Amino acid sequence: MINEVNTAVFQQNLGEMLSQVQNHHDSILIKEDGKPVAALVDAQLFDRIRRFKNRFDTLSNQIANAYESVPQEDGLNEIDAKYLCKINLT
Repeated sequence: MINEVNTAVFQQNLGEMLSQVQNHHDSILIKEDGKPVAALVDAQLFDRIRRFKNRFDTLSNQIANAYESVPQEDGLNEIDAKYLCKINLT
């Protein structure tokens, strides 16, 4: 479950919220003036997010390097063509 709280409530209830995240594997979205500023997630989920981000960054760099000499518009058109073909919109 994802709960949303403002920064004041978060500061007042930090211990309870840490327990909620640790024991129930909930996540807490912390907002200031109605806008998200941070999230509190359990360590396992954070580790997964970090691994996915590292893998995504690696793959993004590989794609950028592979298409380095291709004009941006041509590369985007090629990606769109392959994507549209896969979801049967062509």
